[in-house]
Amino acid sequence: MRRFGWLLGLLLGTAATAGDVEIADYRVLRDDLDGRIDFERLPPRAEPGFNLDRPVYSSGAWIGERFVGQQVSSNSTGHDTITGAPDGPWLRIAGGAPRQNLSVASHRGFGSNALFPLGPAGFPALEARGEGAVAILFDTDQPATGFRVHTDYAAPLGTGPAAQGSVEVTLLARDGQRLGHFSHHPGTGITELGYRLQGAGPGIAGMLILNTDPGGIAIDDILFAKPRPLG
Repeated sequence: MRRFGWLLGLLLGTAATAGDVEIADYRVLRDDLDGRIDFERLPPRAEPGFNLDRPVYSSGAWIGERFVGQQVSSNSTGHDTITGAPDGPWLRIAGGAPRQNLSVASHRGFGSNALFPLGPAGFPALEARGEGAVAILFDTDQPATGFRVHTDYAAPLGTGPAAQGSVEVTLLARDGQRLGHFSHHPGTGITELGYRLQGAGPGIAGMLILNTDPGGIAIDDILFAKPRPLG
């Protein structure tokens, strides 16, 4: 029943009752939060870039395809779709199949390295870049988070008609409870997305990002708060 309820909430996009999450200004979060994942530890490499077959750790968070307990399949547009609830008692990151997990490459739109979630077509196929799912598991619970996303990968410099797909973002507590779900319909180019926890309740431990963008997405500059030093 828990699995069905999690999936139903994901589809309906309703907010959780414990610690609601609301949209926040990314630029404000950039000033408030002192952590950022920018994928610049890897040297610049032209697309298709570096193939990452396993979850990767970077600056306070694990990044993979989904959470343990969830299942991945492809939809009619050739994008990843994620079903099922994460296994308890705590979130754990899971990677995708070989060549269907993640890649990092120099992105002309961002002017820097960016993360490409790989879809069913697999690395290094052009039609795989940006069509996959991304799961992010933070080391510590977060009061807020955000990221920059480039939509319509076919036009990396933001030229051409507006993209028609969506970007779906689900925020999770460490026990897998869904804190919020948002469906965005950005235009072509770079969009900055931010989220902030409201009221009492569990912090944001995980984030799942899906999309149906026709050209695929790329992600950069994931914001989070670094752990406070002890003592």
